[in-house]
Amino acid sequence: MNQNIALIAIMAIAVIGPAVVIAVVGAATMKALGRNPSAAPKIYMGVFLMLIFAEASSIISLLVIFQIFQPR
Repeated sequence: MNQNIALIAIMAIAVIGPAVVIAVVGAATMKALGRNPSAAPKIYMGVFLMLIFAEASSIISLLVIFQIFQPR
């Protein structure tokens, strides 16, 4: 039972963390585009890379969790 609670807590952190990062990146992107719309190509490239790294960290953390908590 304790292992299930630990698994749920760790998975929640692994999913909520990158979701918060994506939300903050989106808000910062809208703010930056509102201030300087002509810099859109540079902004979009940076946002694209940040979102890739946030999603990759989420996927890797979920894979590690599934590897650690394998049913035996």
